[in-house]
Amino acid sequence: MEANLTSPTPGGKNVTDVDVVVVGAGFGGMYALHRMRELGLSVAGFEAGDDVGGTWFWNRYPGARCDVESVDYSYSFSAELEQEWVWTERYPAQPEILRYLNHVADRFDLRRDFRFGTRVMAAHYDEQDRRWAVSTDSGQHVSAALCIFAIGNLSTLYVPDLPGLDAFEGRILHTARWPADGVEFADRRVGVIGTGSTGIQAIPAIARGAGHVTVFQRTPNYSIPAVNRPLTSAQLAAIRADYPARRELNRRSRSGIHVDRGSQSALTASPAERADEYARRWAMGGGANFLAAFADLYTDLDANETAAEFVRGQIRQTVRDPDLAERLTPKGYPIGSKRICVDIDYFETFNRDNVSLVDIRESPIRSVTAHGICTEDGEYRLDDLVFATGFDAITGPLFAIDICGEQGRALSESWADAPHTYLGLMTTGFPNLFLVTGPGSPSVLSNVVVSIEHHVELIVGILESMKARGYGTVQPTAEAEADWTDHVDALAQQTLYPRANSWYMGANIPGKPRRFTLYAGGVDAYQAECERIVAAGYPGFTFEP
Repeated sequence: MEANLTSPTPGGKNVTDVDVVVVGAGFGGMYALHRMRELGLSVAGFEAGDDVGGTWFWNRYPGARCDVESVDYSYSFSAELEQEWVWTERYPAQPEILRYLNHVADRFDLRRDFRFGTRVMAAHYDEQDRRWAVSTDSGQHVSAALCIFAIGNLSTLYVPDLPGLDAFEGRILHTARWPADGVEFADRRVGVIGTGSTGIQAIPAIARGAGHVTVFQRTPNYSIPAVNRPLTSAQLAAIRADYPARRELNRRSRSGIHVDRGSQSALTASPAERADEYARRWAMGGGANFLAAFADLYTDLDANETAAEFVRGQIRQTVRDPDLAERLTPKGYPIGSKRICVDIDYFETFNRDNVSLVDIRESPIRSVTAHGICTEDGEYRLDDLVFATGFDAITGPLFAIDICGEQGRALSESWADAPHTYLGLMTTGFPNLFLVTGPGSPSVLSNVVVSIEHHVELIVGILESMKARGYGTVQPTAEAEADWTDHVDALAQQTLYPRANSWYMGANIPGKPRRFTLYAGGVDAYQAECERIVAAGYPGFTFEP
């Protein structure tokens, strides 16, 4: 059903009445809208971008590429879609992923129920009507029984508050808001701030065309070669023939990506065995593959150090200048405790004559000037300034919207110390509000498309159960939410994740509470727990007529 019913309210506003509001038109929002339609529900979808794509609509920076293999970073809900789409590379570049999502939108006629160029500003729960009042920046008002937030965990960009930034006379760019028609860097002096996943992808691509690139690095990062390659027709045919089994292996894997996971401890292997295994996986490429070499790399610091030191050795072999290599070598935190990066010629790029590195731990940035950046060591003259500084992750996108639940309590107030959810899907005090890959789920620790499809199917199952039993609202009990939050925290403490100052921990945002809020037990364990809850009739949820 199309969302086209309007009725006047006492305040004089025209309000569209629908069953479901879906916020976001990336992988999550598109699939949520599709499945809500299949349930026969009327849906109003909203997307701040001008078209579908989500993160792949906004992040058009040079070198943008997924770190999950293309054949796995795709929907599994349609066998016909799997068979008809032709992926061209092992690791898909942003333009190819965006073409894929446009194809999906066309094939399933998804744009019809999305309102693009429209940002949701507020969602308030009306306890009397038991409906959500949703308003947008364009003055639209929608009343819905259900809200599904599929806005992604990495959609609220972060720009550090640098003194003098407004005075810079050159171009200022952020990788998450890259111009759709690209940027020309020929003969220009480019400064790049940030060496996380995005910077590691963008810096080599920018350096190939720029006059000179100055990289401002705070924390060196571990990165594994992608070993990207074109996919042959024979490879694609074999994958298509085996897609059902491949998808099931992904769902039953730790990260939503099926890799050859070692069962041995790195500490029981001999030094020669470890070196051979790390070298084999380095040559194969891929971060998830490399960190699956031994069973205890995420849980034992000494075991982890063997992998970290191997990567450090590769950096030292690659970067010709020993002093520069040492500044690019990560130390002081376990490999994998920050998001593991996958690169194409990142460390090789620092052998170029037109690339230089500024370590801002040794020489902090004092200010931005009209013509560049001043550190404690002096001024670096720049024509362009590129921020690859990432996002206010996980909670940032939700806090950017005025979400208020029962008794007018704001989500930002409820989660002031840290987010707390049940299954990462719902939070107490916010009936019929669903989060796709929210905190407390595997989320960004996983192949997020696998986690997205699983969460949307959980929502569908809950709604079907509600309909069959004559219920109208659902939310978690406070006890179930507290128990799940404690469980998520206990799992995190069994790993090395909390040992790094990462965006997983909120450490990249000044003043943000530091807590690891993602489900670290693995996609396989998480889905098994959800299956148990579903089979038991949804314990931990409160249903009302």
